[in-house]
Amino acid sequence: MAAVRAAAPRGVPAKSLRFSRDTEKASCRTSFVAHPKSLRRPAAPRSSASETAPVATATAKDEAVQFEAVIGIETHVQINTNTKAFCGCSTQYGNEPNTQTCPVCMGFPGTLPVLNKGVVKKAVTLGLGLNCATLRLVSRFDRKQYFYPDLPKGYQISQFEEPFGENGFLDVTLPVEDGGGTRRVGITRAHMEEDAGKLTHFPAKGSEPGYALADYNRAGVALVEIVTEPDLRTGREVAAYGAELRRLVRYLDVGDGNLSEGSMRCDVNVSVRPVGRAKFGTKVEVKNMNSFNAMSRAVDFEVERQTGLINDGKEGEIVQETRTWDEQRQCTVSMRKKEGEADYRYFPEPDLPPLEFSQEFVDECAREMPELPNEVRQRYQSLGLPAGDCQVLVEDKALVEYFDECLTFQNAPAKQIANWLTGDVMAWLKEAKTGATTMPLRPDVLAEFCVLIEQGVISGKIGKDILPELLLGAVRGAVEGSTEGCDETSKGPVLRFVEAKGLTQISDPLEIEKIVDAVLAQNQQQLEQYRGGKDKLKGFFVGAVLKESGGCANPALSNEILMRKLNGE
Repeated sequence: MAAVRAAAPRGVPAKSLRFSRDTEKASCRTSFVAHPKSLRRPAAPRSSASETAPVATATAKDEAVQFEAVIGIETHVQINTNTKAFCGCSTQYGNEPNTQTCPVCMGFPGTLPVLNKGVVKKAVTLGLGLNCATLRLVSRFDRKQYFYPDLPKGYQISQFEEPFGENGFLDVTLPVEDGGGTRRVGITRAHMEEDAGKLTHFPAKGSEPGYALADYNRAGVALVEIVTEPDLRTGREVAAYGAELRRLVRYLDVGDGNLSEGSMRCDVNVSVRPVGRAKFGTKVEVKNMNSFNAMSRAVDFEVERQTGLINDGKEGEIVQETRTWDEQRQCTVSMRKKEGEADYRYFPEPDLPPLEFSQEFVDECAREMPELPNEVRQRYQSLGLPAGDCQVLVEDKALVEYFDECLTFQNAPAKQIANWLTGDVMAWLKEAKTGATTMPLRPDVLAEFCVLIEQGVISGKIGKDILPELLLGAVRGAVEGSTEGCDETSKGPVLRFVEAKGLTQISDPLEIEKIVDAVLAQNQQQLEQYRGGKDKLKGFFVGAVLKESGGCANPALSNEILMRKLNGE
């Protein structure tokens, strides 16, 4: 903190360093006062992901020519270690600006970085989850040189020549709108690096010049950058990839994947070309999308923009540049042009030795990996669950654990449980703003509830009536770890609850016949009208039987007996 105060311009609090934009020639390196052009981050080097080929089509306005989009993604995933990559500063999000810094992460002379072993383990685990065919047992860090106010060192420690992981893939479940199924997205490389700080820009107001505030709490936080092959074709596919990558990150517990907090950031490279042409179009990078939905819309807009310019004979106006997504205007806006590739002057990081780990270390990471999202999805599909239910369940790791615990209950009906869990229960969770791990309805209670419906002890209607009480904890579950079922010799807590309320389903045909006879006797006029051809009265009688039975009559059986009686059989 003392060093931050020393670097702050006069009259500006140390906790929020302010960079003036009205000084024409001052160097941001010496005094942190920069010309507007200096506040722009240099262009990233062209990814190798843009050098591969293929598929899918997008039809341009001119029906005579079809175009295809070629899309690759660069994703920065913050690693959720307690301390930064090369120092002991906290990584906690949301604290006061510039309170989680030290001479090491601020790049003071005479300081030396020390690599956090926890970062390496989580990075290798992520590499395994990405199916990287190459996991280098020996790799190195490099210095990436550039000058920008959010980078206090004047360089970034990264991996350029020797990324720790290469040649991987991620299987992505595609949206139904794009034909469904799965798409294997190639992973070009995954490398470790440190994050930069965060600038918050404030535009000029009248005669008051614009300025930016710098927060260096994030500077030095560990990242893994993941670069894909250009295997994606639509905005929905891009969003599906981002969502699947976030699931993987969360399942592996290597990060929280929170887009709104910046702990997962996706930059999308988009170009279009006529179908069948081998040469790629001009690549445009799109940034600053804080949701997967925004990613989908930004990509689709950019594809349409580029296609429209080509159709209008203005292909030359498509230039290599970085554009930002304007959520309010629903369009991409140019941030900066890229007049060739940036020269980052990479060279081996002199303050760090080569990164070495053994095959035994990799094997240990593999053994500790949990079941991954795609594996869970396949397991649920083998239980006969619809693809939609599988996708909803897999989205939340806590929900998966809850559902799996439900399945340990004796005679647990997987489809019935999934239906209730992805429908009424999730709707209640959303409204109550809580999660599966904290809601009062325990897994064994939900499982027994579904068993009773499956066995016909209660109807679906009765289930809907009593579920709100169960969600609020009206029934306490069995002792943790118990697999007590609901069968002829035992009564679970839900069955006892239902019996106490007199809500068990009536499935005795003789009893239901008495109820139907009573309803017909009370409604002779409607019965004569029905038998005279007024078929619409069937609904009236179904409701009357339901009401007479207090909602407890077995729907299928009561409908069968009612129709027989209505037809005079």
